[in-house]
Amino acid sequence: MKSGKLQNMNIPPIALGTWSWGTGGNGGDAVFGNHLSEKELKPVFDTAMEAGFNLWDTAAVYGMNASENILGSFIKDRKDVLISTKFTPRMAGDNDNAVEEILNGSLDRLGLEYVDIYWIHSPEDVQRWTPKLIPLMKSGKVKHVGVSNHNLEEIKLAASILAQEGLKISAVQNHYSLLYRSSEEAGIIDYCKENNMVFFSYMVLEQGALTDKYNRNNPMPSGTRRGEAFNQEVLAKIESLIQEMKEIGSKHQASTAQIATAWSMAKGTVPIIGVTKTSHIEDAIKASKINLTDQDVRKLEEAAKETGVEVKGAWEKSMHESKE
Repeated sequence: MKSGKLQNMNIPPIALGTWSWGTGGNGGDAVFGNHLSEKELKPVFDTAMEAGFNLWDTAAVYGMNASENILGSFIKDRKDVLISTKFTPRMAGDNDNAVEEILNGSLDRLGLEYVDIYWIHSPEDVQRWTPKLIPLMKSGKVKHVGVSNHNLEEIKLAASILAQEGLKISAVQNHYSLLYRSSEEAGIIDYCKENNMVFFSYMVLEQGALTDKYNRNNPMPSGTRRGEAFNQEVLAKIESLIQEMKEIGSKHQASTAQIATAWSMAKGTVPIIGVTKTSHIEDAIKASKINLTDQDVRKLEEAAKETGVEVKGAWEKSMHESKE
């Protein structure tokens, strides 16, 4: 079964992320310093669906199944959701059937017969794992394939492997924000546009650093991964950028979080926003309606560059580097 273009699925302008749903390995407690369960998250899900934000991004590795379990309980018997989940190579070990087995586990937790987008989460051994997607696409268990955290060379390699079977990559999902534009500088976003791939940008808000909620006097939760990345020194350096975002925001009656999101959309990407409160859905609704001018975009990018801050995740390599 061949898939159509992802764009034809009526994907919303913003996708919603569930990285911080549930606790456990790589879960909300360790990464973000929160402890969220179904009770707190159900109103968030309902508010989002009412607003038309129906593309949910998760992964087996988030909270080691916890995120998928929670999302699965919410989408039961619904036909109006689009689900994106991931195969994470480091979960595989020596198991050559890991892609199918991990997908089956995800489908089981989510209560689905197929997934709309299935991602290879990271580029460890592109030649080993990419071919494993082919039978899953042909059987219809995977409607569209995406690659995440891949550089341009790796995206092209994965695309060439699928092309031998007449199949395509539909999407790329990389870290992309005002403070981390590596995918743009390396030509990945242009490549996606040229090849009808949707570019999903994650960490657009830099885990809260671009929301104006935190500053050097009000730091991020200590003992968390994001608190280490955005320590008081880094938060001090980005104050000038936050100020520029506030000024542009006042022109659009928008918060800095909404401006950061609107910027990523103005660049032709679909942001994935982590949502844990109904107010985050209100932010998404507002951001989706903001039209930044070219001058706004230029000012934001200049202010970001002047901070000298570029925050790369511990799991990331530069998008410019070859694997050699």
